[in-house]
Amino acid sequence: MMMLTPILIASLVSLINAASIISRSQSYSQPAVLSPQTTLTIANKVIAPDGFERPATLVNGIFPGPLIAAQKGDNFSIQVVNELTDESMFLSTSVVSSANHSRFLLINHVYRPQHWHGIFQNGTNYADGTSFVTQCPIAQNHSFVHNFSSPNQAGTYWYHSHYSVQYCDGLRGALVIYDPDDPLAYMYDVDDASTVITLSDWYHVVAPVMRHLVDADANSTLINGLGRYAGGPASELAVINVEQGKRYRLRLVAISCDPNFNFTIDGHIFTVIEADGQLTEPLVVDQLQIFAGQRYSVVLVANQPVDNYWIRSLPNLVNPSFEGGQNSAILRYQGAPQVDPTTAYVPPQNILTETNLHALINPGAPGIPGYGNADINLHFKVTNDTGLFYINNVTFSPPSIPVLLQILSGAQDPFQLLPNGSVYVLGHNKVVELTMEIPVVPNVPGGPHPIHLHGHAFDVVQSAGSSAFNYENPVRRDVVSAGNPGQQMVIRWTTDNSGPWYLHCHIDWHLDAGFAVVMAESPSDTAAHLNPIPKEWDQLCPTFYSVTPTQLGGEGRLSWEEAASITTLLFPETPLPGHK
Repeated sequence: MMMLTPILIASLVSLINAASIISRSQSYSQPAVLSPQTTLTIANKVIAPDGFERPATLVNGIFPGPLIAAQKGDNFSIQVVNELTDESMFLSTSVVSSANHSRFLLINHVYRPQHWHGIFQNGTNYADGTSFVTQCPIAQNHSFVHNFSSPNQAGTYWYHSHYSVQYCDGLRGALVIYDPDDPLAYMYDVDDASTVITLSDWYHVVAPVMRHLVDADANSTLINGLGRYAGGPASELAVINVEQGKRYRLRLVAISCDPNFNFTIDGHIFTVIEADGQLTEPLVVDQLQIFAGQRYSVVLVANQPVDNYWIRSLPNLVNPSFEGGQNSAILRYQGAPQVDPTTAYVPPQNILTETNLHALINPGAPGIPGYGNADINLHFKVTNDTGLFYINNVTFSPPSIPVLLQILSGAQDPFQLLPNGSVYVLGHNKVVELTMEIPVVPNVPGGPHPIHLHGHAFDVVQSAGSSAFNYENPVRRDVVSAGNPGQQMVIRWTTDNSGPWYLHCHIDWHLDAGFAVVMAESPSDTAAHLNPIPKEWDQLCPTFYSVTPTQLGGEGRLSWEEAASITTLLFPETPLPGHK
């Protein structure tokens, strides 16, 4: 991977005043919380979460976006409003040239659909919020209400934009469905908004430029929206407050665009009880690796002396460091002084291994045990050529008409569904076993690759890097690592949720470069399976396609030229989806 050059950083810094620190509550004890019936207003704002000012695209003016907190069985009605129009704000505090700055404003005139990551959307595929798979984007000065329910789901989820790489500019936040009858509630005393911990990467260059770069590193890691970067100020860090003797359910949410993180807390061990919204048999560890899109709940017992302890989230980037509080937050016991910790990092002795995780409820993969014994057996080989990713020799190019709209218009067979070669039609109520292989040659850059399937949780019958298969009690989740070159992973699920569902790498730069397919489950049943589709959904595409390329912006030469000034290692120059 490649760091942004010191010369580039210096030139960017010279364009702004001394970085001011936009601070929220240091203790993070009063985070913003919304109900499942709410409005998300998407707008632009200049923030400095690591001490470096830059424009961002935010939900309700904060990063990360406010926590959406629900109870099991709640219905969701979330209005998403696009107010990305405030150009005066950017012109006064730009971190890029004025020409590039104007291009950044234009790209944000179209709001990208909001995806509710991990929510199955059974019967509401149209509310999945996936650009050109289940809907068209929401145009400027328009809104759309996402109505859906998740009656049998509880756990830790998140939401984010799902158009090109837009969520990398800030549009992401946590979503938790609490279960009043949680069978593991006896293990913890505190589980509320103050114990939700988001882990994210952050960039000093806007996403329309970053999308052209091949494997450029983030400038910082943010924990609950705060962090520090190399050579930057000692800006404020997030603090998780605990009281000695109490037990806390920490909900870790990896909302990153690229890196995975090794998560530890100095002087403490923790017990894993959830993976991606699925309860697990309790497992004690002292470090866990969490990939983009994944979530874990861990129980932390505050049984150490009253003090401050480093929370560490080390990204898989080049030469990451904890120096000066980078990649860190603070665990602060009640009564401890409000200062940075002085605790020392101790190498972990009991690292989480995915194959040691087992589903707590209804364990066992569906279908007949044994590799290749499913009803449908798929084998995907991932390759890379000139910066684009290919699955079985096909790179995903978003269709001009969303796949769901194609299906509702009568398309049923693979040869009828666009994009050609990227839509896999699956029969109803079948057990699918999917093998994803990362070959040694040609090398696929940027791994390990976290693979997410919409509309389902799946059983991981073979984890990347392991030769063992487990059909008896594997972990169940919705994001899994496909590993590095020479490795493979194998997952199983049942096609009991008719509709088109995205399967993709959750490194957003790789998804933008074609690392995706669509699983079209029983297209002939989709219309009958869906709840009544709101009329507003039908208007999304006509409204979006009335937006001119100039109004959309972002795909022109300006972002490409700025990217080329950073590095010669670029993805092919491609327009944004929807405007060829």
